[in-house]
Amino acid sequence: MDAGLMKMWVALSAIGLMFIAVFSIMISRAKLKGFFKYILAAIAYLCMFTAGILIVLVVFSGPAKG
Repeated sequence: MDAGLMKMWVALSAIGLMFIAVFSIMISRAKLKGFFKYILAAIAYLCMFTAGILIVLVVFSGPAKG
């Protein structure tokens, strides 16, 4: 697989993780109570942190040589 295509998939997976994080936070704040609220929020923040690291790696790795 080409380096540019690999970067595209990494960036798309990071965007997907961000969507999962946003919807998880919305659900945990609006619908859940107690222990499950904090577990889902922790998972959401973990997804957001992972997505941020992936985006930073894609951005700072520079343009793909093709």
